[in-house]
Amino acid sequence: MAIAASELIINDDGSVFHLHLRPEELADKVLLVGDPGRVAMVSGFFDEGTVEFEHSSREFVSVTGRYKGVRLTVLSTGIGCDNIDIVMNELDALANIDFSTREIKKEKRSLEILRLGTSGAIQPDIPIGSYLFSRYSVGCDGLLNWYADREKITDVELEEEFMRQVGWLKQLPVPYFAKASDEMAGRFEKDAIMGCTVSAGGFYGPQGRVLRMPLAIDGMVEKFEKFSFRGLRITNFEMEGSAIAGIAAHLGHKAGTICCIIASRYAGTSNPDYKADMKGFIKFVLDRFVQ
Repeated sequence: MAIAASELIINDDGSVFHLHLRPEELADKVLLVGDPGRVAMVSGFFDEGTVEFEHSSREFVSVTGRYKGVRLTVLSTGIGCDNIDIVMNELDALANIDFSTREIKKEKRSLEILRLGTSGAIQPDIPIGSYLFSRYSVGCDGLLNWYADREKITDVELEEEFMRQVGWLKQLPVPYFAKASDEMAGRFEKDAIMGCTVSAGGFYGPQGRVLRMPLAIDGMVEKFEKFSFRGLRITNFEMEGSAIAGIAAHLGHKAGTICCIIASRYAGTSNPDYKADMKGFIKFVLDRFVQ
C-alpha cells in the first residue's frame, strides 16, 4: 500500500522533506553529529576528492564521501530527541521506502548509525577527556512511548527499578532503557568506557541544573549517581542517544552513541575549550566505525 503524501513528504527534487537527501545519496554507514559546524570537521578527514555533495537545510547538514575507501554519510541533527525522531525516520525512509511508488521495499536495508557527541559525566571516576560509549541509553524524553511495542526492544525491568530508586514522579514521561547494537559496541569496548547514559529532554532542569527554577526531583543528579542494578550505573548525560538506539532497534538498524566527556558534574568542572580536542576524537571514532 502506498504511503500518503501527507505522511511521507518528498521534495520536488526527489529528496526527503527535512534532510534534503535523495535515496542514492545515503551511504550504509551514517555518522551523526549535533552541531552543523562539525560536519565539515568530520568530512575534512575524508579521502581526497571523494566528497559527493553537501546539503544544508535548517540544522540538517549532510556530506557523503569516503574514509579509507569506505563510503559514509555524516549528518548533523541539531539538539534533542525530537530532532532524532525526524532524522531516524527519514534515514529509514531513504533506505527502505521506494520513493517512486511510496511503498515499503520487500528487501530491507540495514544501516549502521553512530552518534558522535559530547557529554557530562556524573561518576567521580570518569575523567574529562575520556571517551564513553553508551551501552544503554535512558530515554527521559518519552519519545519511544509514542510507538507501539516499545517494550519489546527496551528493558522494562531496568526501567521499573530506575523509577523506584530515583523516586520518579508520575507527571514525568515514563523512562525507557534502549540498548546499543552489540556489534557497534564491540568496535569500541577495548578503547572506551562502556556506560549507561541518561538522554535528557533538555539541558538545564532535565539534567539537574538549577538556575532560577527548582527541580521537581530533589537531589536528582545524586540519585542518578547512586543508581545501581545488575551491575549497571548511570555514567553521564547527553540528549539524543536513547532515541537513536530505540528507533534503530525498532527498524532493524545497528546504532550507538559515543561521546567525549567534556564536563564532570560530580566535581563541578568542565573543559570549555574542548573543541581543540575534537579532531583527535573524530579520528578515533572514524578509524573504528569503518571497520
